[in-house]
Parts: sequence; structure tokens; C-alpha cells
Amino acid sequence: MKYFFQHAAIVTLLVTSFPGVADAFTSMRGAKVNPVNAAVFEVVPRSGGSGLDYWCGAGDYAQRALRAAWTAPIYIARGLGTSVTTGRRSAVQFTLDPVAAGVTPIASGISINALRVGESMTVRQAFNYCEKKPTR
Repeated sequence: MKYFFQHAAIVTLLVTSFPGVADAFTSMRGAKVNPVNAAVFEVVPRSGGSGLDYWCGAGDYAQRALRAAWTAPIYIARGLGTSVTTGRRSAVQFTLDPVAAGVTPIASGISINALRVGESMTVRQAFNYCEKKPTR
């Protein structure tokens, strides 16, 4: 019986030490941000999210969780689609390392809601969307 409790304690420790969806980062606008792999993270807003929610989530996560510099560019790695970490219908994937994520940066006059692969802005620019009020 002693070994059962020791093994149970070890299994519990291992399971709780791995980050899961329950441990998701929550952005200042309420979006959940989950790592997809070593190079990509996914922003999953509450229902009806706008471009503000996606970019805020990416900037907030990059700055507070990843400790990226304010001047570091954030790239869209995958546009609007189904979340691979939660299964929700609306999510966008981002990266700080376009080479590792296989993303080709594009030059564009960014439209906040376009969410096209390769578009980018700095961590500071994205984080600034956390302070903007949603329009109705």
C-alpha cells in the first residue's frame, strides 16, 4: 500500500507540473493564450473577439509571459481558424520567430482585423490594443 501512495503522489506531481489549458495565460482583454509549440502561441478570445482582442492577447503574452522586448516584432503564424489547443471556433496563432514557425513576413498597411499570415507589429503596438475600448 505504501508504494501505491508513493506512485500516486509522483503521478499527481507530474500531471500538475505540465501546463495545460486550465493554466492558460489570460490577457488583459480576457483572451486565453496557449502555447502551440516552442515557436507558436495561440490567442483564443471570448466569443465575438475582434482584431483588438487577438493583437492585445499576443502583445500581452509576449511581454508578460515570454518577457519579449517592447520592440520585438510579433508575426501572425496562422490566421483566423479553429483553435488547436481548445477546439473553439475562433483563434489566431502568433510567433516571435517567423523562421522557426515557417512564416514569411509580409509588408502591409496593417488592418487590425485582417489577421493575415506574415503580418506583424511590435510587442508595444500590440500591447497598446489592450487599452482600447471595444466599439459596439
